[in-house]
Amino acid sequence: MSMRTQVGIVGAGPAGLVLSQLLHLKGIESVVLENCSRQHVEERVRAGVLEQNTVDLLNEMGLGERMKRQGLVHHGIELRFGGRGHRIDFDDLTDGRAVTIYAQNEVIKDLTNARLKTGAQIIFEVEDVSLHDFESPKPNIQFRHQANSETLQCDFIAGCDGFHGVCRPAIAAALTLYERVYPFAWLGILANAAPSSEELIYCHHQRGFALHSMRSPQITRLYLQCDPEENLANWPDDEIWTELQNRFDTADGWKLNRGEITQKGITGMRSFVAEPMQRGRLFLAGDAAHIVPPTGAKGLNLAVADVRILTAAIVDFYRTGRRELLDKYSETCLRRVWKVQRFSWWMTSMLHRLPGDNPFDQRRQLAELDYVTSSRAASQSLAENYVGLPME
Repeated sequence: MSMRTQVGIVGAGPAGLVLSQLLHLKGIESVVLENCSRQHVEERVRAGVLEQNTVDLLNEMGLGERMKRQGLVHHGIELRFGGRGHRIDFDDLTDGRAVTIYAQNEVIKDLTNARLKTGAQIIFEVEDVSLHDFESPKPNIQFRHQANSETLQCDFIAGCDGFHGVCRPAIAAALTLYERVYPFAWLGILANAAPSSEELIYCHHQRGFALHSMRSPQITRLYLQCDPEENLANWPDDEIWTELQNRFDTADGWKLNRGEITQKGITGMRSFVAEPMQRGRLFLAGDAAHIVPPTGAKGLNLAVADVRILTAAIVDFYRTGRRELLDKYSETCLRRVWKVQRFSWWMTSMLHRLPGDNPFDQRRQLAELDYVTSSRAASQSLAENYVGLPME
């Protein structure tokens, strides 16, 4: 069986669905292929800190209604170290820009519903996906669905299938890979407890990093630094709460709200970039091209920035026949990607306990935190990066 569209999109995560919706709004057809079920994609829990640029774009796309109703707008974060909290005021430092806490799976639900309402094709549970002829004017994607072998003919292929997908390996020989694997991980929990703070708390402690976040006014998301090979069986609920309280302790006796822990998991930490992000008529976006450690809350936002740039390039091609923007896609994206990598690495290296417990590194980190929280210029740099760098 064979079908035809203008843009074949592999992956129904944020990158793939935002791209599909943006193209639709410009009158360009697409088909999205996803190897998981719709239920799995919509229930897959991921971080949900949305930059101002991402929020603005979702609103422009007509997808902001539920986000406005359920999302939590934050105008600052707290850096906590030495038993004291220090607020970074986004309103003051970025002319009123903010971030919104809205879980990634909720963004996926909004995007999926919006696409399906227009009659768009999102084909879930596909198998054996392979890319062909993407260096020619007539690329195609072959796959199996419900035991049938099918071919999707298209003008362009967008590889939005994540770090473990098939699109990046299809051009592996042409890529240069840059990677840093961090010697620590995060033990994360979801708890039925009201958040203990109105804003996120990034905590540097001699026992290791900790992060206080939230999913809703009733659900808290918490993380603590651990070994990448940590066994969750060694962390009963009471011990997790005790360790979190130890790391978040302040001189004025701040207390963490506790509740039933409904989910536990270990999140590895790595930085990764594949260059270039294109080959012929195949374009990589999101986690297929780059991974950032979660400390800077940039993964979803960086994926959205990629497909925003790709959309502009594809629209320009169909309107004018020119390939200039398409040819510059990788260069344009990577300029932003590496800035975001720098920020995520900087936040990670400043806040985590580093291997060897070197006293020099410990003092250097405290000096860095002291400088960031006492210098307006340094605070502004953090704030500008956190709420989102300007779009190209």
